[in-house]
Amino acid sequence: MGTGESVAKASRAGGRKSRRRRTRPHSTNAGTRVEILKSAAAAFRRMGYHGASVQQIATALRMKKGNLYYYFRSKEAILFACHEYSLDRLLEILDEIERSELSPTEKLRELIVACVHLILDELHGTALFLDLEALTPAHLKAIITRRDQFDHGVRRVLSEGIDRGAFACADAKLLSFAMLGAVNWIPRWYSPSGPASSDEIAERFAEYLVAGLRPI
Repeated sequence: MGTGESVAKASRAGGRKSRRRRTRPHSTNAGTRVEILKSAAAAFRRMGYHGASVQQIATALRMKKGNLYYYFRSKEAILFACHEYSLDRLLEILDEIERSELSPTEKLRELIVACVHLILDELHGTALFLDLEALTPAHLKAIITRRDQFDHGVRRVLSEGIDRGAFACADAKLLSFAMLGAVNWIPRWYSPSGPASSDEIAERFAEYLVAGLRPI
């Protein structure tokens, strides 16, 4: 092998190594994206989607706005990612609860508590069911489809309880709408500095909502 060819191969190998060194670790990217979503969700809760700017979200993270655009190309993309993250977590929680050996009453209670903690703790008043009108038509369709998947899962838990006599006979679809409506309204009135903690709110909502389903 000639010296020139060896040098060329070494140069290409070095270039590949250099490019690999410059690649951002996936775990670091994922962690930064979640931190951006948390900051954005908090800003959306305080000021509304239209009132919060990308600069304010970046400033809260001590990040330059240009760096934030490395992860999300627009504010609408951040809002969409908030919805996606929330639904990923909700569907994960739902799957774990449905696979468990818990009774229908315990399943529903665990589901309500987990949903409240997701809304209040993980994304600080997540925009899960808020500001949907700000999404593009394609993003809105995707979110509604996945939201319906979660709603149908809640109905399955309710139907199981009705069939086994743990809950009073009722329309599982209407029950699901009522329960999710109550839980999803929490970001409208919740204040982190208020008298009730997220734990207290989660436990009380679970207690009230489950108690209302018991057979008379």
